[in-house]
Amino acid sequence: MASPLREPGQIEGRLDSVGFLIEEEDLREEVRDVLRSAPDMARAVSRLAFARGSPRDLSAVRDGLTMASRCASLLASQGDGMGLPEELGQITARLRAVGEELHGALAAALVDDPPHLRRDGGFVREGYRPELDEARRLREDSRGVMAALEVKYIESTGIKSLKVRHNNILGFYVEATQGNAKPLFEEPLSGTFRHRQTMANAVRFSTAELAETEGRIAAATQRALSLEQDIFAELATAVQNEEQGLGEVAAALAELDATAGLAELARMEGYVRPAIDDSQAFEIHGGRHPVVEQALKASKAGPFIENDCILGRVEIPPTPGFDESTDARIWLVTGPNMAGKSTFLRQNALIVVLAQMGSYVPARVATIGVVDRLFSRVGASDDLARGRSTFMVEMVETAAILNQATDRSLVILDEIGRGTATFDGLSIAWATVEFLHDVSKVRVLFATHYHELTALARRLDGVANVTMDVREWHDEIVFLHKVKPGAADRSYGIQVAKLAGLPENVIGRAREVLALLEKTESKKGVRDGPLDELPLFAVTRPQGPPVEDQGPSPVDKAVDAIKPDELTPRAALDAIYRLKTLRNAKTKPKR
Repeated sequence: MASPLREPGQIEGRLDSVGFLIEEEDLREEVRDVLRSAPDMARAVSRLAFARGSPRDLSAVRDGLTMASRCASLLASQGDGMGLPEELGQITARLRAVGEELHGALAAALVDDPPHLRRDGGFVREGYRPELDEARRLREDSRGVMAALEVKYIESTGIKSLKVRHNNILGFYVEATQGNAKPLFEEPLSGTFRHRQTMANAVRFSTAELAETEGRIAAATQRALSLEQDIFAELATAVQNEEQGLGEVAAALAELDATAGLAELARMEGYVRPAIDDSQAFEIHGGRHPVVEQALKASKAGPFIENDCILGRVEIPPTPGFDESTDARIWLVTGPNMAGKSTFLRQNALIVVLAQMGSYVPARVATIGVVDRLFSRVGASDDLARGRSTFMVEMVETAAILNQATDRSLVILDEIGRGTATFDGLSIAWATVEFLHDVSKVRVLFATHYHELTALARRLDGVANVTMDVREWHDEIVFLHKVKPGAADRSYGIQVAKLAGLPENVIGRAREVLALLEKTESKKGVRDGPLDELPLFAVTRPQGPPVEDQGPSPVDKAVDAIKPDELTPRAALDAIYRLKTLRNAKTKPKR
């Protein structure tokens, strides 16, 4: 994704590999199952090359070679009949870039699950080095070794009570009771057993064999660790000697993983193979935003609304409503906020990236002339540490696009000129569109709220207006998220502000100001006068909470009950007194 391809032949090669794995479903599942167990071999090789590796890094190389061999066998067996696509064939060969000697040595030397730390030892398999096994046996079975010596001395002396013991002062020694120790002082046993200490009830002796064995046991741990360090160094050197080949294997595993993952994604999400060529076509039918679509599915918020994008002459049947003879390379996209303009711009840019990295794309049909560079100017950000305001950053980004874009580039612009005065911003946006049309001749998606720009579609052959479809219902706005030809008649900003939760007083005041501005828009030279006539916000703002409708008052009810045509003069006078009484009761202050 960081470096999409620009050669149609290379892109088609990757697409062939993805398509092959889409069709060979069993092979794809088996390969992905093997790859799930593949370690990060490149990282392990790098650590070993810098003498910072651990036994786990050696095992990562071993396991990586195992997984590479399995994947190569799966691909080779599947390609025996019909043959593999060229890129998959190259991956298969690279998976075998390292001979079996290194893999065999690592498999024979290392335990299945080695420890993290080299200094602790315990990572060499039993039976790999006899002297290491002997050192471990002495270290781990010293009690058994001394018991064997004890049996040997009992048999040679005939003293049944003889014991081999240990303390922190003498170390290991042979002990016999006073009554049984006499033969040990006499020939020939006195030459073997040397007297060391006489106790009240026992006599202690040592032998040359006992002292030697004790020394071997004491040194066994250090010797075992030293032998394992030597073995580690040998294996690490063998890995370093194969560093280049191991890098090829690791890269081949990564590419196979990416290819199989793209094939799985295309199958699950219904992506299609794009047609990539050297033309300047850009025809996306039924395009979708890959990330937003997944988010909608995860939240169960309904399907993503697909849209077409056609920058240039249409070569395949167009969507009804779009003129099949259009040559527009610049689309001016209008419509309210939240209607989907930014999503539409970005989904088409993402489709280009996916297509040129060799992936299937989220669309029904896609024909893309290779894009040499993708430019975007979206969002609002500043760079205060370098003295750049939000508008300055916007202008710097716009300048980079105008100076570098070619006729094979794709540009998405999400608002230009909104960070300055209206007329200044509109002028900059207008001049930018003209430059992109006349000089750069680039493919552009330009989202804007400057409705004045839509007049450019009548002046420039390569500019077309499209808008995001919306509907109004009971003073509410409904977003349809569908692109259609034409221009928006307004931005629906106040409705969007209402959806955002602005207070009703603010919304009402905004409507008043908007109505006056729209009324005076056509008057030339009128600037502040009409706004000066507006009452202040505080005057129109309610002073308390809104009063709920309590229904007809008693006076209203009494008036409604009177039938003038049926009243006599006396009855009319009584009715007047009765109404007056009701009014006085309503306005009388409460104590």
